[in-house]
Amino acid sequence: MIFSDEILNSIEDIIKNYKVYLVGGYLRNYFINNKISSDRDLVCINNAKNLAMDIADKLEGVFIELDSENEIYRVVLKDKINYFDIAQALDNDILKDAKRRDFTINSIFYDLNKKEIFDPLDGISDIKNKIIKTSDLQNMLDDTLRFLRIYRFQSQTGFEIDKKLADFSKENFKLIKNVAPERINYEIIKIFEGEYLIKTLLRMLDDNVAELVFPFVADVKRVPCNSHHHLDLIHHLIETTRLIETTNPLLKLAAFYHDIGKPSTWTIEPDGRHRFIGHDIKGAEIAKKELEKLKFSTKQIQYITKMIKYHIYPSSLMNCEDNKKAYARFVKKMGKDALDVIKLAKADRLSARGEKVTDKMVENNLSHLEKLKNYYLEVESMAQNPKALLDGREVMEILNLKPSKKVGEILENLKIAQLSGEILTKEEAINYIKTKAVKTT
Repeated sequence: MIFSDEILNSIEDIIKNYKVYLVGGYLRNYFINNKISSDRDLVCINNAKNLAMDIADKLEGVFIELDSENEIYRVVLKDKINYFDIAQALDNDILKDAKRRDFTINSIFYDLNKKEIFDPLDGISDIKNKIIKTSDLQNMLDDTLRFLRIYRFQSQTGFEIDKKLADFSKENFKLIKNVAPERINYEIIKIFEGEYLIKTLLRMLDDNVAELVFPFVADVKRVPCNSHHHLDLIHHLIETTRLIETTNPLLKLAAFYHDIGKPSTWTIEPDGRHRFIGHDIKGAEIAKKELEKLKFSTKQIQYITKMIKYHIYPSSLMNCEDNKKAYARFVKKMGKDALDVIKLAKADRLSARGEKVTDKMVENNLSHLEKLKNYYLEVESMAQNPKALLDGREVMEILNLKPSKKVGEILENLKIAQLSGEILTKEEAINYIKTKAVKTT
């Protein structure tokens, strides 16, 4: 085989009993960057189900029937990372199968027995020329999710989109409204995982299809630049996404969403200043509704809306009189998501450079965010599982209290004081609850 793939090599004795081809993303990725994928798509001439069952037996994998009518099966291997998708060729004709696929870069086949490439639509040439095209525009209508997949593959590869395909897509993109939201969700995540995400978002904006995937875009496009933002709002969102230091697609998605509450909270003062009071709270509410419609999981929605709701929080601590205590409260509230919201705040700051924003303002803000980050890193282990200096029983004995809400509030204040470094020993904790803790409840 031309591929150094132990898993494929391990099923050679099975493959020889079938007419079977490797196809799709595995080959596309191999010819783009010479990388081996964990998902392997196989197309079989007759007996796809038997092939899938034989592979499952050989590799001790789990056999799953994905679509009995179209004869599509999956085998998930024991590591739960590698898997095979095995399908029957269209009309048992490999050329027909190639011609009905979405894009030419996904229509390259490798005959696993003859050990030779079958590339009837010049997909390898299109990879070399870095272009996304289809052999037949009508193929796009077979599954209208393909109009969104154009942008997914651009985000992953950086390839240009063939003009005929782009024009046809813009005319018909609205048809994705008929696609199950779970499938759209999957493509969105893939887009936001891509190395060329920003190029893709700008292209979707230019093609006027962004708002068909992300409804908030229509409102966001109305908000212009102002004295604190050198970019209009939609380009500010894209620039923040570009500047965020992460490979986490959900944090990038949160960056793209972070100011979507601004259109509904937008006011202009008599002096011409643009205000967006409460846009963080409003944005989290809007995002929750949109993400629910797109069938994001509860956990994903909680994370993204948390980032949106608190994206101002890190920078708001700059002028606190008691930084350590403010930092401790921040760590407690943000928990394991503290670094992510700091990253978002930093990217937000760097992407807002209006005429009223001086270099000194930016420098001070970034310096503060760095201190907050370093503080979090210092207390991270304690913050995740701090060893309390006093427990509830001890607090009740020392202060002669009965079980009550007040005891819980004292313990909470004690924890914050411990995280901030205000108290370090049990003796200091006792003195603290006798004085400060009681007063703060």
